[in-house]
Amino acid sequence: MSSTTQQGGGIRKESPALSLSQEEYKSIAKKHEPKRKAFANCLRAFVVGGLICVLGQAIIEFFKAAFDMTAKEASNPTVAVLVLISVILTSLGVYDKMAQFSGAGTSVPVTGFANSMCSAALEHRSEGLVLGVGGNMFKVAGAVIVFGAVAAFIIGIIYAVLGVGGNHL
Repeated sequence: MSSTTQQGGGIRKESPALSLSQEEYKSIAKKHEPKRKAFANCLRAFVVGGLICVLGQAIIEFFKAAFDMTAKEASNPTVAVLVLISVILTSLGVYDKMAQFSGAGTSVPVTGFANSMCSAALEHRSEGLVLGVGGNMFKVAGAVIVFGAVAAFIIGIIYAVLGVGGNHL
């Protein structure tokens, strides 16, 4: 039941008015919604996240064997290497493809955090190194850094007052 109207010398065709109730719309939308494969998504996230963790453990074992480090001494350079790998893969566009495939599997804290900082920096690189890359890199990371520092401070105060973990006030 569309109608035509003449406007300014041309003919304009009006579209018919749809009269669907909210319930009818929801049922139509639900019928056409793609089915979610929750088990497959969880499995992919588990496997990819696990492989990232296995890579981290392999790097720790490398540092222990090659440089005669303890596991505690090897943990800091391992984090640095994982961050470097994450930034390189993000810069090449590989990390984003891994994230599309695995979903939450790539949000393992260190690599996911490095990816979010690098992505924000890459997105704004055309604005310059200081205002573009430097300024926008910490938009995502800023909240994490602030909350982490505040939480560490509060936990440190609690430990000092309670005398937990060594010397206290």
